[in-house]
Amino acid sequence: MKDVADYLRKTRRGAMFIFDGLSGSGKNTVIERLIKQDKNLKFSISVTNRPMREGEKEGVNYYYVTDEKYNDLLSQDAFYEHVESDYGNKYGTLRSEVENFLKVGQDVLFDLDFPGIVQLKGKAGDDVVTIGLLPPSIRALKERLINRGDDLATIKKRMKAFRTRLSYIAGYDYVVINDNIDDTVAKVQRIISGERMKRVRQIGLPVFMKDLFDELNEVLNEAE
Repeated sequence: MKDVADYLRKTRRGAMFIFDGLSGSGKNTVIERLIKQDKNLKFSISVTNRPMREGEKEGVNYYYVTDEKYNDLLSQDAFYEHVESDYGNKYGTLRSEVENFLKVGQDVLFDLDFPGIVQLKGKAGDDVVTIGLLPPSIRALKERLINRGDDLATIKKRMKAFRTRLSYIAGYDYVVINDNIDDTVAKVQRIISGERMKRVRQIGLPVFMKDLFDELNEVLNEAE
């Protein structure tokens, strides 16, 4: 039975952890820290048709493709989710790459906006876990935006869009208030640990349960 228990601990399906937060909520910092601290976490790299910018790298920032290639992938239903920006740039999450990670028990982190989250939940179901990050207050958030160098016009524009974003985030599976970055990372780590133990992800459980029942029958027969 020890061998089966070891198998069960090592055999599980990965999860898709999707992060969303207001600009300045600390989302990127949280994701970066999680990936550095947990080797079992992978960050989802999107496909895009926009040109590579200075300092970016293929397969690190994005997978850069032509318009034709992007449209081919779209027609093949190759994306878990896809969006188009106001500037005509297109982005998509490759289903095949994510599935390869999940099948071997690796978890994938996503930084997506609400439209992409809706698509992903519709296609991936129980694999998806949504985590919203909120600031301790709007005034604190404004101060963060000022400190990082956003101009007042940009800050005002972001603030106007926050009302809708707040309503989305309040409906996610988990909501964490980021008052202290160390505490926030620790809370998210606990969320990830709990989700990893959910029955739906324990794909080795049927084998383990069968062995338990077989062993139970053996013990009962010995007692007769």
